[in-house]
Amino acid sequence: MRLSAAEAYEKYADRVFAAAFSVCRDRADADDVTQDTFMRYLDRGQDYRDEDHLKAWLLRVAVNRARDMTRAFWRRNRVPWEDTMAELPFEEPADRGLFAAVMGLPEKYRVVIHLFYYEDYSVSRLAALLDLREGTVKSRLSRGRALLKNILMEDWNDDE
Repeated sequence: MRLSAAEAYEKYADRVFAAAFSVCRDRADADDVTQDTFMRYLDRGQDYRDEDHLKAWLLRVAVNRARDMTRAFWRRNRVPWEDTMAELPFEEPADRGLFAAVMGLPEKYRVVIHLFYYEDYSVSRLAALLDLREGTVKSRLSRGRALLKNILMEDWNDDE
């Protein structure tokens, strides 16, 4: 199975962007990662078993490329991700606070939380996608949820 680059982009660009943004936390970098991911798809010219396999490949490339970007020396002198929050569209006002809390998590928790909840990946699919053991994915999800709960509880208590 192979989609044209335009079809693949139309279908998965938002998800690739979201996965990239969850790692690099910068809109311009996430745009670059998205473009690079689809350029690699175009260059690769490989057939995939099904659409789920294609989606997993695109997300894996995006996460890996975003990680590469975050390690770059020039990245340290960039605008913080919080400055980009005003430009991102949210359906509900509460979504903005939840998104900010997720973005405040360390990367290893943030990525699994994003892929599990926003992309609906199972633990076993996450383990394969991120090249981790299932137990590691489960513990990162558990620890990420605990950190997220603490962050959200602090925000909730501050509002009272």
